[in-house]
Amino acid sequence: MKVDLHNHTVLCNHATGTVNEYVEAAIACGTEYFGFSDHAPMRYDPEYRMDFSQIEMYEQWVKDAQERYSDQITVLLGYEVDYLAGYMDERILKRPCDYLIGSVHFIDEWGFDNPEYIAKYNTADMDTVYSRYFDLVETMANSGDFDIVGHLDLLKVFKFFPKTDIRLLAANALQAIKKANMAIEINVSGLRKPVKEAYPSSLLLEAIAELEIPITFGSDAHRSDQVGMFTHEAEALARSAGYTECAIYRNRERAMIKF
Repeated sequence: MKVDLHNHTVLCNHATGTVNEYVEAAIACGTEYFGFSDHAPMRYDPEYRMDFSQIEMYEQWVKDAQERYSDQITVLLGYEVDYLAGYMDERILKRPCDYLIGSVHFIDEWGFDNPEYIAKYNTADMDTVYSRYFDLVETMANSGDFDIVGHLDLLKVFKFFPKTDIRLLAANALQAIKKANMAIEINVSGLRKPVKEAYPSSLLLEAIAELEIPITFGSDAHRSDQVGMFTHEAEALARSAGYTECAIYRNRERAMIKF
């Protein structure tokens, strides 16, 4: 991927490898803009994210990589912020960085993409669950705090799908994303998961393209060997929906580049 903005570090407690290993992997696969967006601190689920006391360490790691590899690649600093009302650490929204990814991983404190809690799907009405999920995405977009929507249809991770056309269920959320001037990432981590499909699906991406919402790309790597995986699949998916440009961010300002 020419642009790869969603990647993690060991500070999230469920990734391995050094910052330098990730950047060198990105250079090896021809990436020109590579972003770290590790899980931001939050007053919930602390075992899967950095602590606020580690923020300066994280930022320094990225700044060191920016300097070390400046003649080979552009390294960007971001955060993936879980949108969970009542638990977010608002201080992260004020940190100087290149971009913020807003993601929904929780529905009323249910970590729906965590295999530990997969059993809840067996008793859930999926139309209701998807509606609730997209309501949260809509609220996240309406906050105006974020630049990129993370893995838009993450709820499909374990191959549980709604009966209703997902474009209808996501319609209000997409309108809110459009109004908030956010981009939506094509996140290839779903190809490594049971669903074996990128986020968002081709069907949902068609609706995104119709609204002329910009896209960007993310490996969502938690190991250096995941950096740049499924590059061809990601770009082919984007082109199939008519995209030829993707978003990058510097100091919270968006620019579009050809891919």
